[in-house]
Amino acid sequence: MSDAGGFVYKRSVLVLLAMIAALWFALSDLRVEAWHGLLPLFEWMETTPFGVIGKTWGWAFATVEAFHLLAMALLGGAVLVADGRLLGLVLRETPARQVQEQCHTLFVWSLVVAVFTGIFMACGVASKIYYLEVFWYKMLALSVGVVFAFFVRRPLVAHVYQVPSNTIRLVAIASVMIWFSVAATGRWIGFSG
Repeated sequence: MSDAGGFVYKRSVLVLLAMIAALWFALSDLRVEAWHGLLPLFEWMETTPFGVIGKTWGWAFATVEAFHLLAMALLGGAVLVADGRLLGLVLRETPARQVQEQCHTLFVWSLVVAVFTGIFMACGVASKIYYLEVFWYKMLALSVGVVFAFFVRRPLVAHVYQVPSNTIRLVAIASVMIWFSVAATGRWIGFSG
């Protein structure tokens, strides 16, 4: 393995340790104290133009929500195709690097749309989601997913031919599990309100 591969492993381990620390924080009592300090921010969010539009015009909220769901579907599709290729389940005849690059581009654009539409939707129902514990779990899962995608998965996949295939498979499985958690907690928010 080259020195670049060793650097990727060290950076990946550091990011994983940071993610474990964040998860510990999220499940500890410290999270509750930090959570209470965010109430003024959520109250302010409802007074922004996005919050007023989201609360006042139901059709605007529904339209933005449709784009949010489409972006999440594209994001999920990009994850499934990219990780399916790493697992050898789909597009076996296409070079792995080509699939990863094209899926990553789709992933980034759909993530940007999902975040912006999610912020708009959150402004419209800020006081409601502030008290939903599952919202905070979705934000944790989303944060873990973004950090994992850009700081663990992406560097390892960039060296896909230098990294052991079992490591690549574990990364692909972890990626699918993380993004499934994001989708599941997002759907749970819909059932909780």
